[in-house]
Amino acid sequence: MDWILITEQALNGLQFGLMLFLLAAGLTLVFGIMDMINLAHGSLYMVGAYLAAAVAQASGSFLLAVLAALAGTALFGMLLEVTLLRRLYKRDHLAQVLATFALILICNEGVRMIWGEQPMMLNTPAALSGPVELLPGLYYPAYRLLIIGVGLAVALLLFVLVTRTRIGMWVRAGASNREMATMMGVNIKRLFTLVFGFGAALCALAGSLLGPLLAVQVGMGESILILAFVVIVIGGIGSIRGALVGSLLVGLVDTLSRTLLPAVLRQVASSEVASNLGPALASILIYVLMAAVLFWRPQGLFPARG
Repeated sequence: MDWILITEQALNGLQFGLMLFLLAAGLTLVFGIMDMINLAHGSLYMVGAYLAAAVAQASGSFLLAVLAALAGTALFGMLLEVTLLRRLYKRDHLAQVLATFALILICNEGVRMIWGEQPMMLNTPAALSGPVELLPGLYYPAYRLLIIGVGLAVALLLFVLVTRTRIGMWVRAGASNREMATMMGVNIKRLFTLVFGFGAALCALAGSLLGPLLAVQVGMGESILILAFVVIVIGGIGSIRGALVGSLLVGLVDTLSRTLLPAVLRQVASSEVASNLGPALASILIYVLMAAVLFWRPQGLFPARG
């Protein structure tokens, strides 16, 4: 196995991890600040991907499709928060799980009613359809490099927003002591609505950017939601830094193990056994990683400081 293949897979893991971060960042903010378990977070990712695909087919502009998906999903998320989720904040986690699971079913059926059962196509922009030579002999798709760049930019933006701005101070204050923040003049209800809308927009960004690489189809949010929960458990609930580190760990471990494990198993087993067993073991490794982190650091790698 040569260095080019390993480098390509490492970049794929970085790209996948940064897209997981876009999902996990909004999820950890909602979970850490509002103490709200939102199983419908993956449905916002699906809605964003469908909006982007629909606008791209109507306008022919990928940039316009991404912007429309961001705005539309943020508005949809804030509407959900105001009309339904706000009533669940004081309920126990079981009620939140049941209510947001019902939202998953409603969103899936709503998408079927609007766009049909068949997957939608979201094409890569023509200007980014080719490869870029990063090193002699190492070519990597330009579109995947764009995803990596966007993910890093969003991570930097979130760090500055949470740690260096007044809104970030309000968010941290609301997460630490909701009653005290209210007494100090922070409009907690409005803050929660904005945070939820921002998290929905991050879901839409991930969905619209991954749309050209994955199928835009009903139920696409459920599988990636599981990984997002794994990320925030590894990184620490409520921690943006933890979400970034956890996302990169999950992305790299999942992608590299799917490439390296079959090659290692071929040294001790037949090619057929290695091809079947390798991906299965690779899919287990991220949960082994989560179990190890929970054993040594039950609060996650970088728990949010209360």
